[in-house]
Amino acid sequence: MSFINYSAKEINCKVVYYGPGLCGKTTNLNFVHKKMKPDSRGKMISLATETERTLFFDFLPLALGEIRGFKTRFHLYTVPGQIFYDASRKLILKGVDGIVFVADSQVERMDANMESFDNMKSNLVEHGYSLDKVPYVIQYNKRDISNCVPVAEMKKVLNVDGVPDFEACATEGAGVFETLKGVIKLVLAELRKGA
Repeated sequence: MSFINYSAKEINCKVVYYGPGLCGKTTNLNFVHKKMKPDSRGKMISLATETERTLFFDFLPLALGEIRGFKTRFHLYTVPGQIFYDASRKLILKGVDGIVFVADSQVERMDANMESFDNMKSNLVEHGYSLDKVPYVIQYNKRDISNCVPVAEMKKVLNVDGVPDFEACATEGAGVFETLKGVIKLVLAELRKGA
């Protein structure tokens, strides 16, 4: 899955933020981009409509340390949340090394969370991947709102595999880097297994 450039001594890993529309995927990447040192990040590319919803993807390359003399570079993408962009979702998942599933904590968004999670699983299968083989974490975003689903309930529905999960408020940055570090740790562990 990860791309190794031997001449540049670089390992390129792809992390995809997946979730329903307006759950905070792009907000996560915007916060990471804003807080990273300029020499550790690339330019953020965002394709959005006039209503600021991501149509295709957000792309943010991050340079994060070395493995056996190879620099590791993480490319962060988001999928469009709207289900009618499913072809784009599938395309963006191709070659994925790790996934952050961003769940919207609002009560009225639980059906959209479940629909998006099921869609992610079926799109992975179409690429020949299985969710039990792809490192992933779950982020329960928008924990600052008043009508939140309790985290214990969200875990029962969305985290049946017991993967690392994180509470967040991406607009304020709470839990954003913890989530990113969580998925990077899993991806690096997979890389080291194959090294």
